[in-house]
Amino acid sequence: MKIVVAPDSFKGCCTAVEASRAIAQGIAAVFPQAGIVRLPAADGGEGTAEALLSALGGVKKTANVTGPLGDPVAAAFAILPDGTAVIETASASGLPLVPREKLNPLLATSRGTGELIRAALDEGCRKFLIGLGGSATNDAGMGMAQALGVSFSDAAGRELGPGGAGLERLARIDASRLDARLSQSRFTALCDVRNTLCGPDGASAVYGPQKGATPETIARLDAALYRFAQIARRDLGRDILDVPGCGAAGGLGAALPLFCGAQIQSGIDTVLDLIRFDAHMSGCDLVITGEGSIDGQSAYGKVPAGVARRAKRHGGIPVAAVVGAMKPGAEKVYKYGIDVIMPTATGPMTLGESIARAPELLSGAAERLMRIVRMTLKHVHLSTEQ
Repeated sequence: MKIVVAPDSFKGCCTAVEASRAIAQGIAAVFPQAGIVRLPAADGGEGTAEALLSALGGVKKTANVTGPLGDPVAAAFAILPDGTAVIETASASGLPLVPREKLNPLLATSRGTGELIRAALDEGCRKFLIGLGGSATNDAGMGMAQALGVSFSDAAGRELGPGGAGLERLARIDASRLDARLSQSRFTALCDVRNTLCGPDGASAVYGPQKGATPETIARLDAALYRFAQIARRDLGRDILDVPGCGAAGGLGAALPLFCGAQIQSGIDTVLDLIRFDAHMSGCDLVITGEGSIDGQSAYGKVPAGVARRAKRHGGIPVAAVVGAMKPGAEKVYKYGIDVIMPTATGPMTLGESIARAPELLSGAAERLMRIVRMTLKHVHLSTEQ
C-alpha cells in the first residue's frame, strides 16, 4: 500500500512537516509495511516556506524587520536551490505577531514584508514567491512599498504614517525611487482568494473583522482603499479596483502587481506543482491531508480541498482529511474530493489541551483512520472469497 501524506500546518500547534510526521506514525502503527510519502503542503499562508524547504531543500534566513504594530520582529524566509526567495506575509506582517487585544488594522503596517523582500534582494535573489495568507494589515501594501522606496504623501507633501488610517490622507504616490533591483526580478504572489480591493466582497469587509475591525472601522478602511485605487490609477496608470485577488492580505494583493510586477497565482496549486505532487500519485492508494479546522471556507483554495482535487484527477484516488476540529459547513468539502473527515479529539478537551497534545492526537486519529481502512479491506477480502 502506498499512502501520500500532504497536510497543511496546524496553526499554533505544529508545522506541516511535524503534522505529516505524526500522521505517518499513526499509519505505520496499523500498516508497518506501507510505503508512506510525506509531502507537507501549504497554500501561501503560514508554513509555505518550510513546506517548500522540506520538499526542495535550500536555506532558511532570518531578518530583523518591522512588525505589524511597529515593534521589531525576527522574520524568516527561505531561499530555494534555484535562488528563489519564499516570503510569507504572515512571517513579517501576520496575525500571529499581534495579541488579539491589540489588533488594529487602522495602524497595522506591511512594512516588514517589504523589508524581507529587500533582505532577499540583498542576498542576490531575483525570483520571489510571496505568500499572502495570514496578514494583520489593511494598508493596501503601502508599508511594503514604502520599504522599497515608494513615497505616499498627503496634500501637504508629508509622508504618510502607517496603516489604513494613513491611507485616508493619501494625495500622491511617487514610485520614482522604487528599488531598481525590482525591475530585474520576477514576483509571483500566492493567493487563493478572489476578493477585490473594495466593496462588500473586498479586503476590509471580508477580512477586516478577523484583524480587529469594527463595522465603523470597516467603512473607514474601505473608503481608504478606494482612495488608494483612485490615486494609483491617476499616478501609476493602473486600474486595480476590480481585479480579483487584489483584496488579498489587506490590499497587498494590489501593491505587489503595482510595484513589483507580480503575477497572482493559486497558492495551493503552485505549491503542489513545486513539490511534484502529481508525480507522487503514481501507484498511490490513499491520500491523507489535513488542517487545524475545516469549515465551509476550506473548500476555497485551502490545502485539503486543493490536495483532494489533484488526487481525484488520478483515477479518483480516495482522500481523507485529519483535522483538529470540524466547524459549520465542513460537509461542503465532500463535493471537492474529500471522502472522509477524521477529527483528532478523543473526547471533551480545551483548546489549550488540544494544542499541547497535537502530535499525539494527530497520530491517534491517523491510526483510527487506518484501522477503518484495514477493517474495510478485510471485509472486501472475505466477500471476494465467498
